[in-house]
Amino acid sequence: MSTIEHSIDVMVPVRVAYNQWTQFESFPEFMEGVESVKQLTYTHNAWVAEIAGVKREFETEITEQRPDGRIAWRSVDGPRQAGVVTFYPIDETTTRVTLQMEYDPEGFVEVAGDWLQLVRMRVRGDLRRFKDFIEPRGGETGAWRGEVPPLH
Repeated sequence: MSTIEHSIDVMVPVRVAYNQWTQFESFPEFMEGVESVKQLTYTHNAWVAEIAGVKREFETEITEQRPDGRIAWRSVDGPRQAGVVTFYPIDETTTRVTLQMEYDPEGFVEVAGDWLQLVRMRVRGDLRRFKDFIEPRGGETGAWRGEVPPLH
């Protein structure tokens, strides 16, 4: 398994940053290689994405969700991955968004991409694009304020 961790400070209140991140279907607007995310239920999403040049379709499950705090997920099928995004208020108008992710590259192309740190660079770019997506708006495009208790 490979691990990635990256943080970025966004100039919006924690509630705004968190609310926008709950809008999974908007991910293609700022995540490179993500063609679509379809929310199947409040805890399951179907993804179509390109990973290291390989098109993948897979499903993820939200394993924990705490408003204004964290969203954790894991893959149900397809490429093995799991992660958590956390939201820390720096002050009333700034939030630190931290993404931690573990993934298991499959096949030669993905292993080579991992070795070249392509996924790590993509995650950094995705967080920068999230910042560019949310800051000019000053508000979220939607919100889901429900809670998902940790799975055991």
